[in-house]
Amino acid sequence: MSRIERVELSLFQFEIDGLGLPAHGAAGVGNIVAREGARLPAQRWAIRIETDEGARGEYVTHWVGTPSSFAQALMLAPHLLGRDPDQREGIWQDLRREVRAYDHMGHGPIDIALWDLAGRRRDVPVARLLGGFRSRLPTYASTYHGQDAPGGLHSPAAFADYARQCQALGFAAFKIHGWHDGDIKREAANVLGVRAAVGEGYPLMLDPASQLRTWMDALYVGRACDEAKYFWYEDPYRDTGGAIEGHKRLRERLATPLLVCEHVRGLEAKAAFLIAGGGDIIHADPEYDMGITGAIKIAHLCQSLGLDVQYHACGPAHRAVMAATPNTHYYEMALIGPKMANVIPPVYQCGYSDDIDGLAADGTVGVPDGPGLGVTYDWDFIERHRVQHHVLAR
Repeated sequence: MSRIERVELSLFQFEIDGLGLPAHGAAGVGNIVAREGARLPAQRWAIRIETDEGARGEYVTHWVGTPSSFAQALMLAPHLLGRDPDQREGIWQDLRREVRAYDHMGHGPIDIALWDLAGRRRDVPVARLLGGFRSRLPTYASTYHGQDAPGGLHSPAAFADYARQCQALGFAAFKIHGWHDGDIKREAANVLGVRAAVGEGYPLMLDPASQLRTWMDALYVGRACDEAKYFWYEDPYRDTGGAIEGHKRLRERLATPLLVCEHVRGLEAKAAFLIAGGGDIIHADPEYDMGITGAIKIAHLCQSLGLDVQYHACGPAHRAVMAATPNTHYYEMALIGPKMANVIPPVYQCGYSDDIDGLAADGTVGVPDGPGLGVTYDWDFIERHRVQHHVLAR
């Protein structure tokens, strides 16, 4: 029986051209703006898990690659040493209990790396281990937030123009992330303007990212989504996506399906949200929701209730779980905008991309079919740019 012998964690930095932060300078994915000539500093982290037989599982984070999640992973990593790597469910249960006082963001990448290890040891893709039946995934364009400084998505007209561009490129659907100031009249005008730009029938979605200030604000903008026949309406107001009763009452008054629970952690909490009537579609994420193991549990929960699941954000683990999920619709290419690259780590040596250059003419992206997650990382780049490095070994 194989045992985990070594866990390596590396936090690294890189820069993205043409992006910056707003005047207040606070970091965060949702705060990024287009700024000509700027270079945005970014951090992500990587994990390698090795067995006493010399097998290795790897993962490099996307959205969850923050110093806080890195600290959680470092706290959890010692619990892997000496464990049988195939006992992913037992490890998952133990790590979930261990990090119960925190937000679980350090757990997901560990589980993903264990799945990569399982696939590599057997020389099969993770998607196949999960029963994957799709090789291409219909993909939607998920925008950066609106900005007030010139450039990027600075006005409803800019959103409308960009929606037409993405439609012409072949994206299967288009999702708006609006402005941070909660101006409901501008948000509603944007909803209607983008619909007018792309015409009837093209799937559109709105994600205010909990920036509308009140329940009444959420209702006002939701009625614009109804008028424009949006495909879903997501996490609208400042409850930060956790108020079951508030969302239940929105559902009673709106026709547009509500996509909820991006920021509700745990299978049981998401189940309670759905069963109480707080939403129509559940968000899951292998990084946010305790790994591939956790994301698949959530997909099966939704399937058991006859409802749909959507996978938040992007990455090779996300493609693997979507390939095996029948009750889902679109892969999210997040985040993109006019002359705004997705802030994904530049570490792929295999042609993998979660930017516009990765979209096929038919509006899909491929599911990697190599062993494990099916991607190859540039570890030389990670090592040259790392700012923290920890090795735990038996």
